[in-house]
Amino acid sequence: MRHGDFMSPALPLARIVLAVTTVLAAPAALLAAAPADDKSVADILMALEHQSWVAWKAQDAKFFEGFLSEDHVELWPQGPADKAGVVRGVAQAGCKVESNSITRFHFTRLSQDSALLVYRAEQETTCGGAAVPSPTWATSVYALRGGQWKNVLYQQLPATVPGAIPGPP
Repeated sequence: MRHGDFMSPALPLARIVLAVTTVLAAPAALLAAAPADDKSVADILMALEHQSWVAWKAQDAKFFEGFLSEDHVELWPQGPADKAGVVRGVAQAGCKVESNSITRFHFTRLSQDSALLVYRAEQETTCGGAAVPSPTWATSVYALRGGQWKNVLYQQLPATVPGAIPGPP
């Protein structure tokens, strides 16, 4: 046998298996690192929501380019919009935001890399001269992508009944 042969006594099979197992297990161990606790994730996502409302008021389309996922969907009364449509809409500055406020956050962790925020939004905003409905209940779904939380889905519904988020029946 030559020295480099697979079954060479210089490199017994058990050592090969151990080496391969170690190499393959290392990335899995890194990926299995303890996930951030729910409170930390909730704080991060609530901060992102606040930043998005500041950017909305400032008509900062660049913020939304980084904040929204590439496959983002936003539900508007006239139908769904993708990331490009949202960014374009913000950049066109067809809306004037006088003030806004977001409160009553409810956080749900969907998985290690996804979460849901529901909250109450109030704003004094006009788009194309028409008042935007206020108050509303907003829903934002986030996914952890490339180490960053990205908004993948957003929608608002008019708040017809004041009060807390309804619980299970």
